[in-house]
Amino acid sequence: MSDVILYSRPDCHLCEEAEELLTRVAPERAVRVVDIEDHITLIDRYGLRVPVLRLEATGQELGWPFDAEGLAAFLGSA
Repeated sequence: MSDVILYSRPDCHLCEEAEELLTRVAPERAVRVVDIEDHITLIDRYGLRVPVLRLEATGQELGWPFDAEGLAAFLGSA
């Protein structure tokens, strides 16, 4: 099981930036990338808000935009 979910869309440059930032800030984290376009409920929930990170343990979410400092704080809150 991953401990972080990255909700994403195909061809989303912001999603790619978020994934690269996550890899750089927390390389030890298990990340599962979920394409919201595969799930109508996720499209309804996130729509154009992607990228969104979700902590599996707590359900907390962090929406874009975020920087390295904000991401580290969010991940440290788990």
